[in-house]
Amino acid sequence: MPDLDADAGRGAAPWPPADPRTWDADQAVTVLYSGHYRSLVRTAAFLVRDVATAEEVVQEAYVGLYRRWDRLRDPEAAVGYLRQAVINGSRSVLRRRGTADRNAPVLYAAHVDAPDHAHDVAARRSVIAALARLPERQREVLVLRYYADLSEADIASALGISTGAVKSYASRGVQALRPVLSNDGEPGR
Repeated sequence: MPDLDADAGRGAAPWPPADPRTWDADQAVTVLYSGHYRSLVRTAAFLVRDVATAEEVVQEAYVGLYRRWDRLRDPEAAVGYLRQAVINGSRSVLRRRGTADRNAPVLYAAHVDAPDHAHDVAARRSVIAALARLPERQREVLVLRYYADLSEADIASALGISTGAVKSYASRGVQALRPVLSNDGEPGR
């Protein structure tokens, strides 16, 4: 990684260079990491429902970008590349989990009632559980639209679908979540 302060004040060229087409892989990953890592992890965490796994998915996306930087036709599209890699990595994690869950032995444990009195935590858990029950595309569209705050065009590009399909998936997803989100914010009532 380049030393950001090594040439500070010595008349050196500004870092990072203004034009992404002049970046090498180290510069590109450094700039993109500092600008987008956290939002990509949040997006992946909503999709895979596990922060540690989300961090691994995002790290793999950055490694892939680093390896392919010299073959990237449009360096300015690198954020889109990362977003698509995170979505694809999340899908792979979910597929592996599904396979593992289907083949896992059934374990029986004593039922423990531990009520959660924190309303916000319960509401968040209800929403996340409801998201988990949605079909994959609906969940992806809702997470990218309402959590990652992407436009319909950006979502369509990231998922490789039309903007009309984005609108349709979003509408169906919100409709499915409505019972959880209704009743004055009281989930499940």
